[in-house]
Amino acid sequence: MDIGIIGAGYIGGTLARRLGALGHQVVVANSRGPETHDEALTSAPGVTAGTVAQAVDHDLVVVSIPTRAVPDLPGDAFAGKVVVDTNNYYPRRDGRIEAIEAGTPSSRWAADHLAGARVVKAFNTINFRPLGDAGKPAGTPGRIAIPLAGDDAEAKRVVAELIDALGFDPVDAGPLDESWRQEPGTAVYGADLDADGARTALAAQTR
Repeated sequence: MDIGIIGAGYIGGTLARRLGALGHQVVVANSRGPETHDEALTSAPGVTAGTVAQAVDHDLVVVSIPTRAVPDLPGDAFAGKVVVDTNNYYPRRDGRIEAIEAGTPSSRWAADHLAGARVVKAFNTINFRPLGDAGKPAGTPGRIAIPLAGDDAEAKRVVAELIDALGFDPVDAGPLDESWRQEPGTAVYGADLDADGARTALAAQTR
């Protein structure tokens, strides 16, 4: 699969390396230009540096940037694309975003800025270290689960297959408006639960 990744930080960079190693062709972009990437990243198998426009020009695009930067993206360019939103809203970093403070899930807020995108919230609950090296074959006891939330069933299927290929159990967390159940401060966030534990934590979560 051809995959674009916007953001080369801990999660974006780790996903680029892991997906490239699985045989996907990955274009990774940041806000400063392709020449600013770490050579260790862009020399990894399957990974090349590109512009944001080049990263968006893929059927699946991972957005892994500070939440506050989402409105700076070329929103109309995402129409019809599967967009994996790995972001978490941190007011100390992002400043106060009033709609999110008022209760709009951060991924719904992001989707509102990416007109027509098929947004799936995923990879926001796991630290980059286990994302990089803790994947296990399907059926392994204790395999870490990664929740995903979204409104488009086909988009969720595509993302779930990627999660499984990376060595984690995909757990359906419901529609995008329920993605608050996996945001920072929830029981599933950063907990590295298995699939049963993640389902229990998601279902029991209150706002």
